[in-house]
Amino acid sequence: MNKINPMLLNNSAFISGLRGLQGFVMETGADIDMAYDWVADQSGISSFCHDGAAFDCFYDVFMEASN
Repeated sequence: MNKINPMLLNNSAFISGLRGLQGFVMETGADIDMAYDWVADQSGISSFCHDGAAFDCFYDVFMEASN
């Protein structure tokens, strides 16, 4: 069974990082690793890859921004 950390998806700093991701990617041409590090830095979270729902949200936003 997958356990989702609802706190991370409700974390305003994480959501703010996702909201700023498109501009960051467009301005810098960041790849997914650079974008991941940027969101983690902006949200003050050392890692969120262990949280499937949070990573899925990040991935969707990154893919939209990079296209």
